[in-house]
Amino acid sequence: MRYRIIAVFSVVLSLLATYGLAGAQESPKNDVKGLFLLTDYPAVSVRPGATSTVNLRLQNYDLPPERLALSVAGAPAGWTATLVGGGQPIAAAMPGTNSSVSLELRLDVPKDAPVGTTNLTVSAKGPTTSIDLPIAVTLAKDLPAKLTVTPQLPDLRGNAKSSFEYQLSIKNDSGKKLTVALAAEAPENFDVSYTEQYGSQELSAVPIDAGQSKDVKLKVRPPSTVAAGKYKVTARVVAEDASVTTDLGLEVSGQPRIDLSGREGVLSTRATAGQETIVPIVLTNTGDAAAEDISLSGTAPTGWKVTFDPKAVDKIAPNDTKEVQALITPPPQAIAGDYQTTLRANWRGDSASSTFRVSVATATTWGIVGVGIIGVALLVMVGAVARFGRR
Repeated sequence: MRYRIIAVFSVVLSLLATYGLAGAQESPKNDVKGLFLLTDYPAVSVRPGATSTVNLRLQNYDLPPERLALSVAGAPAGWTATLVGGGQPIAAAMPGTNSSVSLELRLDVPKDAPVGTTNLTVSAKGPTTSIDLPIAVTLAKDLPAKLTVTPQLPDLRGNAKSSFEYQLSIKNDSGKKLTVALAAEAPENFDVSYTEQYGSQELSAVPIDAGQSKDVKLKVRPPSTVAAGKYKVTARVVAEDASVTTDLGLEVSGQPRIDLSGREGVLSTRATAGQETIVPIVLTNTGDAAAEDISLSGTAPTGWKVTFDPKAVDKIAPNDTKEVQALITPPPQAIAGDYQTTLRANWRGDSASSTFRVSVATATTWGIVGVGIIGVALLVMVGAVARFGRR
């Protein structure tokens, strides 16, 4: 029994010691006490003719709230020094116990202010407290404008029908807002334009705040007749005395071009109504890349039939030709005359076409029948005249 009591007593003492230690750790002693006027930057640089702001805070540690009158001393003639709180000018502040009040010292410096350092004093005075915060303000001339241009993808590849779009990030590393002019240099007959990153509005200049960046898009369109190869485009941005360029690569891949015509360039043929006519068709690749998977088709007047032999061509190398046969059949009842038939070649998203004039003649059989009918009609007419003429 005695040993049991001793064990229980030991456990109780251990628990009391543990809780006492935890309580001591949870309630650290705060030795700081008083009112303080603070700023992260007690020495700043300002440009003549500019407005600058210095952030302040009035901190209360373990004191009852007290009304403190605020003032700024030491501003030269022509300067305007204003204390702002909550977005409006203020003359007093009252931070609660263990809390702070955020303030701003707004400085308006005239353009003709002499270069140098001015010492201002921000004061907070109450019935029992007086606090002074010295702030050194140095007037300095403007630093030269500074720009950087960074392309997201500096090299692009496409064909002559592509629109090459470069994403450019322009950064203003100056200490003031700049209006940045946009320009570009490209090979002859290339079309260049700047637009917003997400939009189609063309731009010639963009405003960029100090230390900020803006993304724009440079669009480059080569002429449709451009030869395959690599080209250089130079993007240029200018603001005041700063001018920065960046070189962009543009590679135009080869593109096939098909010309479709008859032999020796003839674009006409003769056909007979109701009969199939074979028309030799020459396909010439005048481009600088092979044309592949070329399908052939034709458009003719209603009732006509147009087919090809072969129906498709696998490949035509640059500066090479292939000959196919177009099989054109006018309907049997076609009237003699000239008609138009369009023959077309299609390959991988592109096409070429030519219009052929087809002169149609009626079939010989129908001509003989027509002559017979005309002869019979003449005989009937002659007989009628002879018979009725005697009367």
